[in-house]
Amino acid sequence: MTTTATGSGRVSLGDRTVHRLGYGGMKLTGPRVTGPPADRDAALAVLSRAVELGVDHLDTSGLYGPHVVNDLIREALHPYPEELVIVTRVGARRTPEGGWEEALTADELRRSVEEDLEHLGLDALHVANLRMPGLGEPEDERSLAEPLEALAQLQQEGLVRQLGVSHITSRQVAEARGIAPLACVQNHYNLIHRTDDRLVEELARDGVAYVALEGISYTSFFPVGEMSPAQSAVLQTVAQRVGASPMQVAIAWLLGRSPNVLVIPGATSVAELEELLAAGGVTLGPADTEELDRIVTMGGPPAGGVPAWGGGGQGGPPPWLRDGQAGPPPR
Repeated sequence: MTTTATGSGRVSLGDRTVHRLGYGGMKLTGPRVTGPPADRDAALAVLSRAVELGVDHLDTSGLYGPHVVNDLIREALHPYPEELVIVTRVGARRTPEGGWEEALTADELRRSVEEDLEHLGLDALHVANLRMPGLGEPEDERSLAEPLEALAQLQQEGLVRQLGVSHITSRQVAEARGIAPLACVQNHYNLIHRTDDRLVEELARDGVAYVALEGISYTSFFPVGEMSPAQSAVLQTVAQRVGASPMQVAIAWLLGRSPNVLVIPGATSVAELEELLAAGGVTLGPADTEELDRIVTMGGPPAGGVPAWGGGGQGGPPPWLRDGQAGPPPR
């Protein structure tokens, strides 16, 4: 199994082309996505190794730390390789208590972009994603015209090269595309969260990248704890058959779902990073894919859906993350 990002293929991300397996940096912080990582040297090693293994798409945000991950990226990789695309997310702010609040006014967005530029050491952000509130339960009736137009103004000024949107619905995607061309859409999507099936296909026809967000930057790659025993058994059976881990199979399924899907798993060690990138070399046959597609019909995600805190909601992080644990408790 090839342990590089190159086995995942390539896709257009705005005016650039990147490997479909990238890296999401949210895990490179302390508990509750606040403060520095427990092992700074390990975090720097992960970032350096990711680029060595062909990762040319890094996902980050000034929200992480705040500014911790951006500073780590700069320390590990600046001056940046020419082919590296750094994607950031704006539209929220962190509270002193570690909460997430929306920050969608023109002034707030400008401040976020300028802070990201300073901490990353860039003259212009490669891609700036407008992060709307409501991950998992997006606020469908809310217009994103005003904040996206503010970002488009920053693009005209040369502070941002490409625009994207995150945590939004199909209706909001259509609204956004009426305002400005999109490099990508970032949304919650995996084997058991498939609300965006039709949207993924629509964007693929138009050559717009879809970045699958589903907890990969927050905890581990795939929310195995959200699966029922029957769903987990199906995933484990396929994994054993193809000689891969369940996480690798979950990534391989995403890569096989549509050619415009990008995946940005997070890792806090080089070993974990290499395992996840090896998913690009996992081959799923038609029978494997058909079996995995059955998972969504076997009960779906648990009650309550995905954590509202990830989308800037009022709830705060789940207890297992709030307490600084590595992952959710066993079900």
